[in-house]
Amino acid sequence: MKVDANAAYQQWQALSGVNASQDKATNVNALPGNTAQADFSNMLKNAIDNVNELQQTSGDLKTRMELGDPNVTLEQTMIASQKSSIAFEATVQVRNKVVEAYKEIMSMPV
Repeated sequence: MKVDANAAYQQWQALSGVNASQDKATNVNALPGNTAQADFSNMLKNAIDNVNELQQTSGDLKTRMELGDPNVTLEQTMIASQKSSIAFEATVQVRNKVVEAYKEIMSMPV
């Protein structure tokens, strides 16, 4: 399965916009002069939390569907499952790119 990098980047930017509106006084990482790290770590945490929430919702819908809940349709279950799968694949691709970039930086001569 190939994940569209532009769509993933736009989603990360959207999450960054949501993150910027949060109160920075409650952020432990928000130290003076360290805002870039705090923003990136919050954006990353929010993105991973979003993927986790999608996976939990998908699992819940699957369980309810298997138990015969009349309020859950097969379409809802399959759509939630696909959203969860795509979000997870995008997260894995981002992780792979970060690890690749880290390895490349570490192999540079000083």
